[in-house]
Parts: sequence; C-alpha cells; structure tokens
Amino acid sequence: MTLSRKLTLEFHCHTHASKDSLTRPEDLVKVARRKGLDRLVITDHNSIAGARAAHALDPELVIVGEEIMTTKGEVLAAFVLEEIPPFLTPQETIKRLKDQGAFISVSHPFDELRAGGWQENDLLEIIPFVDAIEVYNSRCMLPRFNRRAQEFAEKHHLAGTVGSDAHAAFEVGRSVILLDPFTGPNEMRNVIRGAKFQVKWSPWWFHLTSRVASIRKKFKS
Repeated sequence: MTLSRKLTLEFHCHTHASKDSLTRPEDLVKVARRKGLDRLVITDHNSIAGARAAHALDPELVIVGEEIMTTKGEVLAAFVLEEIPPFLTPQETIKRLKDQGAFISVSHPFDELRAGGWQENDLLEIIPFVDAIEVYNSRCMLPRFNRRAQEFAEKHHLAGTVGSDAHAAFEVGRSVILLDPFTGPNEMRNVIRGAKFQVKWSPWWFHLTSRVASIRKKFKS
C-alpha cells in the first residue's frame, strides 16, 4: 500500500493587512514556496484582505484565514469566506465562523504577555465549539506558555495546531503542521488529530519587526 505524502502547513502568519506587519502578500507567497510549504493559512489581525490578495496569486498554496480579537482573547480561523469584525464576544465570533464553515482554532491561549491571551475559565466556555487550540506558537516568549497550552489540550482531549506567527517573511515555516492531504475545512477536521508538528522557537528580537511595522504605520497615518 502506498502511503500518501504529508502536507506541510503553516497555520499562522501575517501580511501588511495586519497593523504590525510590513510583509507584502507576494513576498509571503514567494518565501513559502521557496521553503517547500504546501499550504499557507494567512491569518491577519481582523482582516482577510491580505489573505485574499495572496490567494489570488497562488490559490493552491494559500488558505484564507483570520486572527480575530474577541472580548476575551484571539481566535484563529482557516477557510474564512467573510471577514469577522473584532471585539465581538467569543460566542458570537465562533457562531459567525461556524455559519461559513471555517476551521476554528484558538491563538496562543495562555500567553500572558499578549492582549490576545485567554483566561482559563473563558477558554473552558468555548472549547466544545472549536476544532483545535494552538499548542505551540513560535513567538511565545516563555516556554511555559506553550507548555501550558499543550497540557490543556491533552487534558481536555483537544486537537492542536502550531504556527510561526510570522510577521516578517523570513519567519514563515518555523513551526509547521504535517497533515494528510485535505482540500477544505471538513477534511481538515477529519485529519487534524493525526497531525505531526515541527516547531522552532523565535527569539525575542523577532518581535522588533512587528514593533517597527507598527511605528512606521502609525507615523504614515
């Protein structure tokens, strides 16, 4: 029996549609292809504009996603058809994503240094309604944040995703998911529990790219 080749998937990255990134969609696509990635979920903050632009350039590679700030923490989604606005309740955000069939994960759930982290009680309220949580994020500054996410996923029998959280093109592919082939959100749900992960931590200075991007955009505005 011939075993199917695993797809290499980057689930968390950003373009200049995010307030803290200067990466052009075309540059992100070019680097992802050069690094041998098979799928790229572009998850800009509260926007799908960059993902749509990249998808138009390479529809086989790019999956339109979004990282959405709720009133409690950030939600990470793939196969987003309609942009979700920020600062809705988690329940309303998840409902709107489910209505369009999106695959739903939760960004860096226990990162205490980010506004998008979650309190455990709030996370417990939504885990019956999401497909996975992010168990490793390359940009988590302290190892215990990722370790706690992994332990939480194991305790509650949740599937996991990992991602580079790339805000600059050179970061893409640092943490990837190896998955059986899939073509849409339902198939992704079917294969996610068989995922394997390759992860790599990003040092603190990677965050400087986001800071520079935010400052430059602030001055331009």
